[in-house]
Parts: sequence; C-alpha cells; structure tokens
Amino acid sequence: MTEAIREVGVVLRRRALDNPWIDHSWSPLNVLEEVPATAPWTVLSRGPDATIYYAGPASIELFSSDTAAYRDNLADGAPRIWVALRRQDGGDELELTKVTADPTEGEAMFESGCDVIGTVPMPPEIAAWIAAFVDEFHVERVFHKRKRDRAGGHRGRRPPGEEGGPG
Repeated sequence: MTEAIREVGVVLRRRALDNPWIDHSWSPLNVLEEVPATAPWTVLSRGPDATIYYAGPASIELFSSDTAAYRDNLADGAPRIWVALRRQDGGDELELTKVTADPTEGEAMFESGCDVIGTVPMPPEIAAWIAAFVDEFHVERVFHKRKRDRAGGHRGRRPPGEEGGPG
C-alpha cells in the first residue's frame, strides 16, 4: 500500500456560550497549508465572544486503498477536512487526535467519542495534492455480485429422501 503524509497547521475557535451547563465550545476554524513557526496553543486573536488559537501541527495521511473516498470528497464541490480533538485526562486541555481528508474516516470519528469534531473547507493547495495522489494511485475496483445459495433454504444439506439426506 502506498501512502503520503503532509503536515498542516490547525486553527481552532473557542466560543463563549450563554448556557447554564457549559461556558464555552470548541470548533475547528481552518487548516493551514503549511505548519507555521508558531508554538501550539498560541492565541491568534481575542474578541468579546471568541478566542482563536493555533492548536498546533497535525498530519494528513493518504493511503492508496482509500483513493475512492478522497475522489468523492474532491468531487463534492466543497471538499472538507475533518478535525478531531480529545480532552486530556478529563481536563480542559485539548489534544489533536486526527486530521483526515477521508469522509468515511471523518464520519467514523463522530462515533468514536472524540470531544471536539468538525469539518473545515479544504485549502486549494491541499486539494491539489490529494487530487495528484488520486490521479497517480486510484484503481477502479470492479464490483462482483455474490451468488446466493440455491433456493430452498437447505444451505448445503440434502433434502429428505435424497441419498445421504435425513429421513
């Protein structure tokens, strides 16, 4: 299996909420095409309702076995990147756990129990990198329909009265 890896930077928004149970929420804001020379968790801007952070670097991994999913993401017209973060030791600090361009993997992250999951628009340079990977490694797989067992529900048993069958 062929793979490619690209380092990106992740920017998050921490938004204040007027809610009796939680005082803020986190969401991915964008993915940077390059990793900046900025320390993780640096405050980029602060406003009355939201603070923007550079969360740190992350890797986008591409695998030749997943090119159909990347192709579908690109063909959607508004390709997305999925970002997942998890709270460290039940506290308030977050850790980047996954950044992916695979919609199937992104949807699975929603079910995995990560604390913060969201999508951001895919930057054009990253889209071009993924498109080149798909062009080089995608192999169209032919769908082979399985044939069912013979009708009758005997599932390999011989009907009663046939030689070797019950009865």
